[in-house]
Amino acid sequence: MSFVNLFSRWMDGQGPESDIVISSRIRLARNLNSLPFPRRADLNSLQQVIQEVEKSLQKNNSPQLKLIKFASLPLVERQILVEKHLISPQHGQNEQGALLLNEDGSLSVMINEEDHLRIQCILPGLQLTEAWRQTQELDDDLTRELDIAYDEDLGYLTCCPTNVGTGLRASVMIHLPALAYLGRLEPVLRSITKVGLAVRGTYGEGTEARGNIFQISNQVTLGRNEEEILDNIQRVTTQIVEHEKNARDILVKSGKVKLKDLTGRAYGVLANAYVMTSTEAMKLLSDLRLGVDLGLVEGLSPKLLNQLLVLIYPAHLQRLQGKDLEEHERDFYRAALLRENLRKREE
Repeated sequence: MSFVNLFSRWMDGQGPESDIVISSRIRLARNLNSLPFPRRADLNSLQQVIQEVEKSLQKNNSPQLKLIKFASLPLVERQILVEKHLISPQHGQNEQGALLLNEDGSLSVMINEEDHLRIQCILPGLQLTEAWRQTQELDDDLTRELDIAYDEDLGYLTCCPTNVGTGLRASVMIHLPALAYLGRLEPVLRSITKVGLAVRGTYGEGTEARGNIFQISNQVTLGRNEEEILDNIQRVTTQIVEHEKNARDILVKSGKVKLKDLTGRAYGVLANAYVMTSTEAMKLLSDLRLGVDLGLVEGLSPKLLNQLLVLIYPAHLQRLQGKDLEEHERDFYRAALLRENLRKREE
């Protein structure tokens, strides 16, 4: 039985600067004042958090959000949520965890992760302002009936000190292949950390970057208001986008034939291979996406490529096949999935 949709709105490939910025995320950390924070809470307290959230939903009449309790959700379905960037890997392992989720996956609330509530909005392209607006509305609706832990001097109280204050994390998922090929990526990433931002891998803290995809977010939430945090990451992201655009122009002008060869080879392998690891697939999809974004490869949409970035991961493959898969089986079915989807271009 399927519980979770395979796709989310952020995969649409639409929105400002969507050829470089894959998605924008706003997340707010909140905790209930009357209960211990998750790391110190017992099972009864964690269950009570879910009950309090359910009551708040009923009082505010929020039918757009569906409550998914992990205790009744198979592990593979939770992993699908991880692969779609809706929950963290640690959250997916928590039997006392839960998720509020709207139909298109743009709005969600992690319950009993590091904090009691992590309210978030994920939109395609560079849409931090709109994601912030929607997150604020959800925060207001959800917490209206809840007693949230707040200090007049410190702001919102959270489990991790780096989230104290606004509790706001703003981030973008960004694709930077041209900077990588020109050897200019490391200096750009180093400069980001100097202005109070963090660079993480594809699935956030503690993960590696695959396919030249990175997550960039603010590091601290205390001492700055929400507008300052958003302005900083918006400004820096815009600068990175310009660096990547300039790098792409250089690649086209200095060797268009070589660039066509690179992207053409990526398509050839992806559309014809019979065994494919996820690491190799991410690398080749990055090359292919560069060709699509530059107009060198026709007949493929950014939406399809965004979906493939997620479909190639283990839980999605197992859902599609309807069974558990060993690693070598996943490599086989991953290649078959890529062949099937990319060869549609030739029809």
